[in-house]
Amino acid sequence: MRHVKEILRQKWQLGRRHREIARSVGLSVGAIGKTLQRAKEVDLDWEQVEGLAEDALEARLYGDGRSRRSDRPMPDPAALHLELRKKGVTLQLLHVEYLEQHPDGYRYTQFCEIYKRWRSHCSPTMRQVHRAGEKTFIDYSGDRPEIVDPQTGEVAEVELFVAVLGASNYTYAEATRTQQSQDWIESHQRTLRFFGGSTAVWVPDQLKSGVTRPCRYEPGVQRTYAELAEHHGAVVIPARPRKARDKAKVEAGVLVAQRWILARLRNQTYFSLDAINERIAELLDDLNNRTMKTYKASRRELFERLDRPALRPLPTTRFVYGQWKYAKVSRLDYHVEHEGHYYSVPHQLIGEEVEMRVSARTIEIFFKRGRVASHPRSHRRGQHTTVAEHRPKSHQAHAQWTPGRIVKWGEKIGARTGALVTAILADRPHPEQGYRSCLGILRLEKRYGPDRLEAAYARALAAGARSYKHVDTILKKGLDQLEIDYAKVADREPIAHENVRGPDYYRQGGERGC
Repeated sequence: MRHVKEILRQKWQLGRRHREIARSVGLSVGAIGKTLQRAKEVDLDWEQVEGLAEDALEARLYGDGRSRRSDRPMPDPAALHLELRKKGVTLQLLHVEYLEQHPDGYRYTQFCEIYKRWRSHCSPTMRQVHRAGEKTFIDYSGDRPEIVDPQTGEVAEVELFVAVLGASNYTYAEATRTQQSQDWIESHQRTLRFFGGSTAVWVPDQLKSGVTRPCRYEPGVQRTYAELAEHHGAVVIPARPRKARDKAKVEAGVLVAQRWILARLRNQTYFSLDAINERIAELLDDLNNRTMKTYKASRRELFERLDRPALRPLPTTRFVYGQWKYAKVSRLDYHVEHEGHYYSVPHQLIGEEVEMRVSARTIEIFFKRGRVASHPRSHRRGQHTTVAEHRPKSHQAHAQWTPGRIVKWGEKIGARTGALVTAILADRPHPEQGYRSCLGILRLEKRYGPDRLEAAYARALAAGARSYKHVDTILKKGLDQLEIDYAKVADREPIAHENVRGPDYYRQGGERGC
């Protein structure tokens, strides 16, 4: 732009010096002098200049440049705009390619001016240059479609999800029940399958499904949404609050979807989400195949030419949706609770706050961003899922004991030891109540040796003793070294009681338990 009118105004009306005018309009002092000289040559005065438009004034001073250059081939600004969306393409490169086809064409400065003049007359949304495969813009429509309950006739509004690719304007839309996290994530996954890949950046509005902490500078992206983006090699950059230009693509895409999809559904009744989405898919296909006036091409054509080759391929494994929650590890038993079921974590985390990722089939537990446990999800309330390695060593050792294993250990010391252990377990209402007593008795071997232990157990059996204290007293007082008539002991009638199971029961149980 020559700023002819402003130069003449400042000189003739304000009486400013050449150097001051040059600084004001950003031109050289020589250009100011030439403009004033040209105005003098064509006998212009301020009264004439004031009534002329800028284009007419330039034509008066310099003639109609377009008429002199009409023989030069004009570059296609719309085609240039599309090419600029491809990675690494610049106006300078496009000008070189233009001159290769048209050696007598416009020089670089005028080439750029033609493109800029064309772009200034386009809608504001086109002032951003979107690279192929770079951004996907996502939002919900403010206007909602409706479905009717076939049994009650109740009309319910549902959401319209819209996603638009930046370079090609290729559009995806679908109806969902809600804007909640699970619907939001599943809509994204269907969008990616529709596109056949992912862009490098996702630009959603700052709605609660995707953004936990709205902020102009550092918005907090919802945890599951960030995981989904990472799974597909993308990043989430939410649009700034109240900055429509950040998501102008999807704003326009939503408007187009309302006009070419919702408006065409207004006189039709749908009784299910599947039925309305089937119709939306048909209308979406028509929308993407419709030729756009600005580009003289359809969204699908531009998608095949620009975005599809640049999209990142979809991962081989599908993303599994999971909800995040905080939980505190119980101080009693190193478990965390979800829906009434308890899942173990390493006992070192007792009392700590951990994060749980809950999916349909698994429960994953994280501490300081590192996964510390993973369990199959269970819906049995009041029950526990425990990994042995999560227990303290003392608990692990206790958990490994079974009645059969304790009996076998006793029999290795001697037959009488095995008989006493069996009798102690049989004497208790529940075998586990006799574990500690048996373990204490068996460990007396280290202090007194197997021979004395066998003798002490024989006397304990003869006396009907069934506890660690009795055996320990026999050994301390040396009663095991006194003779005993085992024939009389053998002739005694066995104890008859409903809780006495006998040695065979524990031998079989031990074999099953081991």
